[in-house]
Order: sequence, then C-alpha cells, then structure tokens
Amino acid sequence: MRVVIAGAGAVGRSVAQELIGNGHHVLLIDKAPGSIRADLVPDAQWLLADACELSSLTEAHLESCDVVISATGDDKANLVTSLLAKTEFAVPRTVGRVNHPNNEWLFSDSWGVDVSVSTPRLMSALVEEAVTVGDLVRLFTFRQSNTNLVELTMPDDSPFVGRRVSEVPWPGDAALVAILRDNSVKTPDPDRSLEAGDELLIVTPQDVETDIARMLSPKK
Repeated sequence: MRVVIAGAGAVGRSVAQELIGNGHHVLLIDKAPGSIRADLVPDAQWLLADACELSSLTEAHLESCDVVISATGDDKANLVTSLLAKTEFAVPRTVGRVNHPNNEWLFSDSWGVDVSVSTPRLMSALVEEAVTVGDLVRLFTFRQSNTNLVELTMPDDSPFVGRRVSEVPWPGDAALVAILRDNSVKTPDPDRSLEAGDELLIVTPQDVETDIARMLSPKK
C-alpha cells in the first residue's frame, strides 16, 4: 500500500515508521526545510513542498496512492489537504488529524475526510479506559458510516462472563471486532469465551452504545 503523509513532524514521522515496519511504502511531505529529516526515517520517501498546493500533490503522484494522512499541527492545512486529495485525485482513503477539539465538526466527508483522529479526544478516552471497568469508552468515530469504535472492560459481575461470543445478543448493527486479553489480541471467534477483565473493542452505531453498556454491565 502506498501512503502519503502531509506533515513530517513527530506525529507524521512516527506514523511513517509504523507503516513502513508493516511493509507499506510511505512518502512524507513538509514545507519546512527543517522538517525534512531523512536520517530519522531512512526508508521513507521525502518531498519538500506545501501539501496545500495542488502542484505539490501532483508532484507527489497522489493519484497512485491508497491513503493520504494529513498530520500537520494546523487544522486548516489538514482540511485543505484532505479535500484536495479526495476531490482532485480521488484518493480512496483520507485520514485527518484534529488538533483543536472545537474543529472536530469540520473533519467530515464535506471536507474530504474519511476518518478523523482527534488527539485531545483520544488522550481523554485512553485516560478513561485506564481507570474504568464496566463503562463504555468511545475511542474513534467513523464519519462516513456514522459508527464508533468503543471499548468496554468486562467487569467481574457481568452476566456474560464465561459465555461464548456467539451467545451475546449484540444490539442493532453492533459488532465485536477484537478482544484484548493478557497483552495480546484475540479474534472474536463464535466459540471463544469472554472473561472478566477482557477489553472488548466494538464497532457500533451511537444510538445503541447505551444498550451495549447496560447489557454487558447491567449495574452501570
């Protein structure tokens, strides 16, 4: 997969390193000469250019990439890059970094953003996840499908502790996508049992989040 990342700061470089480690091809774009640090991510391609300019994205051959990640520290730049990528180059998938929580509402398909990642919201969610058991925590929002990725840690007194995944009557269109247990990821196979302390990752429409929390942790 070919990925173009706009913004070669600490966030952009970290994402690039992860993607390259997983076998993907990455191009980093930044308009600041001081951010072009090929020595830090030697396996990436680099381009000194303004990702908000159509000519720069043409030079980057966005028409041949699978994903564009707008990861600068400027929300306006991230929106413009996402919009150009989607409307001018028909990039299949765009991911936009939200720096200021007041701007979250802008990061939608109207601006060409398929997936928005809000750093403040994610940090808040991770804090909640670390201190709560039995409460549903929203980690991520998929704008196009109006669904969320949520996490719930199974409490000891959940009525579904010891039950198989196939026995859980998931409400609506909710789907269990992963079980985190003992520092590893377990696939939600129908015959796999749920255990107290399991972290369940669930993709669900927002309107059934409360139903999920009540079902798995009825005392909450």
